[in-house]
Amino acid sequence: MEAVQTRFGFVAVLGAPNAGKSTLVNALVGSKVSIVTRKAQTTRMPVRGIANRGSSQMVLVDTPGIFLAKRRFDHAMVQAAWKGAADADVVLVLVDCAEQAKRPGGSPTEDTKRLIDGLIEAGRKAVLVLNKIDSCSREALLPIAESMDRTGAFERIFMVSALNGEGLEDLASYCAAHIPIGPWHYPEDQAADISSRLLAAEITREKIYLRLHDELPYASTVVTDSWTEKTDGSVRIDQTIYVEREGQKAIVIGKGGQTIKGIGEVARREMTAIFERRVHLFLHTKVAEHWGEQRHHYLEMGLNFPKNQ
Repeated sequence: MEAVQTRFGFVAVLGAPNAGKSTLVNALVGSKVSIVTRKAQTTRMPVRGIANRGSSQMVLVDTPGIFLAKRRFDHAMVQAAWKGAADADVVLVLVDCAEQAKRPGGSPTEDTKRLIDGLIEAGRKAVLVLNKIDSCSREALLPIAESMDRTGAFERIFMVSALNGEGLEDLASYCAAHIPIGPWHYPEDQAADISSRLLAAEITREKIYLRLHDELPYASTVVTDSWTEKTDGSVRIDQTIYVEREGQKAIVIGKGGQTIKGIGEVARREMTAIFERRVHLFLHTKVAEHWGEQRHHYLEMGLNFPKNQ
């Protein structure tokens, strides 16, 4: 009996902030591997989800958004996104078609144009994924597709809704057929290539953003300080939430500690479901005025530490 020919490769998901990259990766993987919030630039590092289709195993790299970087931390995120594209076998460029439909002739936004220019400069062809088609009229889609096709940066165009799943299987099948022949690198039931400590920190950071998205924009990060296995099979997780000012620390804690308690409760519930074990979560808050300038925070997130910009 002839052996099945397997494929294995990397698929980078690029796009402007808030294009829906994390939602797409989670949908293709079939479980949550990347945090999703209403805020742009939520993804800070490449998160790798694993999706299997037939005899193909794809590592989907959810990259930070491509945008005009100003701070050191911004530059680190953009560098990580471009590295994800350089290392990938297939590059997907995700575009929020509802946002682009607002522009004359369906022309790309500044962030998307910056991304297209970078691909052309690198001589790299990509696959265009028009996302959020459930929020865009069919009449508006054709001008967008034609405008993007004229750039010469794309070899295929797919129209999808990462939120409701429309068009995703066709996209997944295309990617599965365009990665190299080779053995699988991960067990069939593994959904992500990210450490449990880092995933736990990302879960808590998501809950902070969802709870405090107006009061605490991008001024916080979360570090898992310790992960202690208990004899009863449960785990104790200690985390520190770093903020830049005392006023922000007060916001995170909330009156009588109610805000941080609420964040901890929803984070613990999700960790319990994902890790499939009882979780004891302990959150602490510290002020680190220049945490965005400290090398060890970058290394913990798998980011390079750029020189002063």
